[in-house]
Amino acid sequence: MAGSYDRNPFAEEEVNPFSNPGSFAPATNSRLSTLPPEPADFNYGYGATIDIPVDTSCEKELQAKEAELNRREQVVRRKEEAAARAGIVLEEKNWPPFVPIIHHDIANEIPIYLQRLQYVAFTTLLGLVLCLLWNIIAVTTAWIKFGGVKVWFLAVIYFISGVPGAYVLWYRPLYRAFRRDSALNFGWFFMFYLLHIGFCIFAAVAPPVVFKGDSLTGILRAIDFMEYSALVGIFYFIGFGLFCLESLISIWVIQQVYMYFRGSGKAAEMKREAARGAVRAAL
Repeated sequence: MAGSYDRNPFAEEEVNPFSNPGSFAPATNSRLSTLPPEPADFNYGYGATIDIPVDTSCEKELQAKEAELNRREQVVRRKEEAAARAGIVLEEKNWPPFVPIIHHDIANEIPIYLQRLQYVAFTTLLGLVLCLLWNIIAVTTAWIKFGGVKVWFLAVIYFISGVPGAYVLWYRPLYRAFRRDSALNFGWFFMFYLLHIGFCIFAAVAPPVVFKGDSLTGILRAIDFMEYSALVGIFYFIGFGLFCLESLISIWVIQQVYMYFRGSGKAAEMKREAARGAVRAAL
């Protein structure tokens, strides 16, 4: 029995994994399949171009609208060119900036050597607005103190009619005369600016012609009111000073405009135009 070998039941069995190579062969019935190869750019399809069909009817409609806009633009351009050739200037309202009421662009439309004079003339227009506005305030004070609503209404009429009248009758003709170098506009300016100066001088004096002159803040009424109310008298004296200053500046403006008018030869041109008009009327 010494030569016999008894197998130990508790010994670990040695297994050679390479003894049966066929046992590790891949299963032919496996449900897992191989993954497809990755694209070369690694964008996972995000960079691919997608063709979206375009509705041809919408495209034709957009092209028709574009053609219509181009046609309208050409029509407007032709009208502007025709107006420029005819000497018609399109004036866009741009002043005052917050509420545009009038067209006013001295820096771009008036020659440089006339801009200073045009600015001073514009100052007289604004000065007239200030004079007539203060005139309403002073007359209102007199009305509250002494009564008399008629003079207050008259002061309001001066303001309502005087401010737009001054712009239309003498400031705009001067503006156009400097811009277009028109002798006819100079004539309109001189005629109505003389009336403006006459009114300012009349208001500064305030003779007892209409309602004893209470509707204007002149020197005569200021002296009279000082005897009854110092406050009303002071208000009228301030108005007198404003009208005097407006008169002096206006006289300087008309002198300078007349000197330019004579020096530029527009006086002779206006005489020739007047002579032609008289001949046409006679014929």
